[in-house]
Amino acid sequence: MIKNYKKTLIACYLGFITQAIAANFAPLLFLKFHKDYAIPLGEIALISTMFFLTQLIVDVLCAKYVDRIGYRKCVVASELCSAAGLAGLAFLPELFQDPFIGIIISVIIYAIGSGLIEVLGSPIVEACPFEHKEAAMSLLHSFYCWGSVGVVVLSTLFFAVFGIDNWKYLTCIWALIPLYNIYNFATCPIEYLTEDGQGMKISSLLRVPLFWISIILMVCAGASELSMAQWASAYAESALGLSKTIGDLAGPCMFAITMGISRVIYGKYGDKMDLMKFMLGSGSLCLVCYLMASVSANPMVGLIGCIVCGFSVGIMWPGTISISSKQLPTGGTAMFALLAMAGDLGGAFGPSLVGNITQHANDNLQKGMLAGCVFPLILIISLLIMKRLRRLYAGGCEQMEM
Repeated sequence: MIKNYKKTLIACYLGFITQAIAANFAPLLFLKFHKDYAIPLGEIALISTMFFLTQLIVDVLCAKYVDRIGYRKCVVASELCSAAGLAGLAFLPELFQDPFIGIIISVIIYAIGSGLIEVLGSPIVEACPFEHKEAAMSLLHSFYCWGSVGVVVLSTLFFAVFGIDNWKYLTCIWALIPLYNIYNFATCPIEYLTEDGQGMKISSLLRVPLFWISIILMVCAGASELSMAQWASAYAESALGLSKTIGDLAGPCMFAITMGISRVIYGKYGDKMDLMKFMLGSGSLCLVCYLMASVSANPMVGLIGCIVCGFSVGIMWPGTISISSKQLPTGGTAMFALLAMAGDLGGAFGPSLVGNITQHANDNLQKGMLAGCVFPLILIISLLIMKRLRRLYAGGCEQMEM
C-alpha cells in the first residue's frame, strides 16, 4: 500500500493550529475572567505562567518517555488533551467555588496537549520521506502563525457579532479542531526518526558542542520572538494611543502575519536558499528591528520595527531544528524535546526581562525593548560559531573517509 504522507502533514498542520489556539485564546479573555469571576489581575497573570511551565515540564518528560510510549499514542493524546482542556474552560469554572481553580485545571490540561504537539510535530514531519525537509519544516511552523492570526481575528469578529458574553460557545467551537484531528493522527502514516533504541540519549547529546549551540539558538529564538510578540500590543497602545482591539490587530496580529510569510517563503523557495545565510540575515534584521522599536523617536517607525520583527524571527525556530536534525541525524526525540524546552525557556524569560527593565525605567517600554537587543545579538554570534563548528564536523568526516 502507498502511504499517504500528505495526511500526516495535514494532521501536523492542524496540530500546530491547535497549539496556537491554546496559547492565544485565553489571553483574549483575561479581562472577562477578571470581571465575571472577580479574579484579581495578579492571579490572572498566573494563567500564562502555568501554561508555559506545563509545556516546559512536558518537554522534559517527552525527552525521556515518548520513544517508549510511541509517537502515535502520544500525539493522539495531545489532541485529546487540547480538546478536553479547551472545552473544560467553558464548564469547569462553574463547578468550583473558586472559578480560578477550574480555569487553571483547564489550562494545564490543554497545555499538556500543546507541549506534546510542540515536541512531536517536528520529528513526525522530519521522519516523513519528503525531498526538501527544511522547507517542509518551515512551512509546518508557519501554521502556528496562521493559527495565531486566525484566533485573534476570528475571536474578535465573534465577540463583535455575538458579544463577548457568549465566549463559552466559541471555546467549544475551537475545541472541535483538535477533536477532529484525533482521527487524522490515529489513521495517518507515522514514521520514526531512528530505529527503536537507536536515538541518542540525553547524556550523549549534552556532550556534543554543536548541540549546546543549538540550545542557545533556540533560547534566543524563543526570546526574540515572544519578547516582541507579547509587548507589540502594549507598544501600539502606549506609543500610538491605539485602542486595545486595534492595538492587538496592529501589533501581535501583524507580527504573526509577517512571521508566517517568512516561513512560507522559505517553505516554498528553501531548496534554492542557504539556510545558514538566511538565518544570519534574519538575525541581523531582527537586531535592526529591536533598535527601531527602542531608539527611534518616531512611534510609527517603532511600530514598523515591531511588525517587521515577525518576518525576521520566522525562520529562527524551524531553522535551528532543521540544522540540528541534519548535523545530528540520530538525535531522536530527545533532541527535539530539549530544543522545544529551550525555545519555551526563552519564550518565558525574554518577555519577563523586557517587562522588568520597562518597570525599572519608569514604564519606558523603549528601554525594555533596548534590553531585548541582547537576544538577536547572541543569536548572530551563536550562528557564526555554529557555522565554524559545521565546517570542523565536515572536515572531520572527510578525514575519516580518507
